[in-house]
Amino acid sequence: MSSDSREYLRTTFEEVAELYDRARPGYPAALFDDLAVLAPLPAAARILEIGCGTGQATIALAERGYRVMSIELGEELAAVARRKLAAFPDVEVINADFETWEAPLADFDAVVSFTAFHWIDPALKFKKSASLLRDGGALAVVETEHALPPDGDSIFTEMQEDYAAVLPDVQADGPKHPDAVGDLCDEIEASGFFHDAVAHSYLWDVVYTADAYVAVLETYSPHRALDGATRKRLHDRLRSRIEARPERTVRKTYLATLNVARSRRAAAG
Repeated sequence: MSSDSREYLRTTFEEVAELYDRARPGYPAALFDDLAVLAPLPAAARILEIGCGTGQATIALAERGYRVMSIELGEELAAVARRKLAAFPDVEVINADFETWEAPLADFDAVVSFTAFHWIDPALKFKKSASLLRDGGALAVVETEHALPPDGDSIFTEMQEDYAAVLPDVQADGPKHPDAVGDLCDEIEASGFFHDAVAHSYLWDVVYTADAYVAVLETYSPHRALDGATRKRLHDRLRSRIEARPERTVRKTYLATLNVARSRRAAAG
């Protein structure tokens, strides 16, 4: 992804902040349980979250008693997150660009990012994350993919016909088998700022009506980047395909990969 593309695409969620909040799923409880052990996180841990969106993961962190400072680029997204998290006095949502934001105190127990770390400038995302951690602190990056296991919903293979019809010049490969989705351990360790990287994966299904599935698509950056007429044409085809099924629903399989590594400052100490 070029720098210009990344800068543009990461701002598209701001156009649909309320829809993003309604349509985007959260994460499995087991992921947060494992994060607490792998990091490891002390009680009332101080956590910096990069790109909280509207707080899908932030709420789960807050409910576990962590003190969370969340940095969100989008003003509208940050506003929704603040509203949702108002009941948690130990959570602060800051509307800022992580690359230029300066922390008042760099002693976090963990820096975490849920389906947002890929939007951060590759030249500094690991270096800056490491600089914000206390000795012994951890980086935790969660990336989410649409996967297609052997028992997954076959409609997603059929949908490639719709993408090809509307976007003939765009390569659309469709969702991968879960085993074909890699983790970030090698990339994290290659940065030189972290070590002992480990990864855990989590699969879960969400059943959507046609309208609910299209609503999720409306929050995806590649779909937001399409012109309005093209996006509507594609989404109308996908909606019609789902509504033509007897059950009039689609079952989407999500794959979240939790990558956790310790700061090398701890190893040096």
